[in-house]
Amino acid sequence: MLIAEAIGLGLVASLFFTEAVGFAAGGFVVPGYIALYLDRPLQVLGTVLAALLTYGCLKLSGRLFLVYGRRTLVLSVLLGFVFGALISRMSTFAFASFETGFAVIGFIIPGLLAYWMTRQGIVQTLAAMVVAAVIVRLALIVFHGGALLDAPLL
Repeated sequence: MLIAEAIGLGLVASLFFTEAVGFAAGGFVVPGYIALYLDRPLQVLGTVLAALLTYGCLKLSGRLFLVYGRRTLVLSVLLGFVFGALISRMSTFAFASFETGFAVIGFIIPGLLAYWMTRQGIVQTLAAMVVAAVIVRLALIVFHGGALLDAPLL
């Protein structure tokens, strides 16, 4: 139930943020998912790292191939999925002796972030994502009577 609430609030926050400031928060569902994991900074960092790697590949592929419109979105989600899987696997192999928590949130979140980074810039997208995610997290805490929220395993 917490995921549905977070996504719903993320949709509202994304829409409000886009209309008020003019920057998208990395896609409509991204702030809701990020808000659930704000207490796990290594997973947020892993997600941003996968998005940045995807962004770099998108820029490189844009110089080599004709990538625009729907192709850009599909390629960014696909590359985000691949880099997310690699980062999650790499963290388990590199740190096999202990659990680091360095992983990626969801399957499409890095790709959506990268897609919006190509459209409006890295700093703008990440700043909008962080602000919207904090607003969603605060709203979730208020709605649940100040209780600490445990992030669900995706």
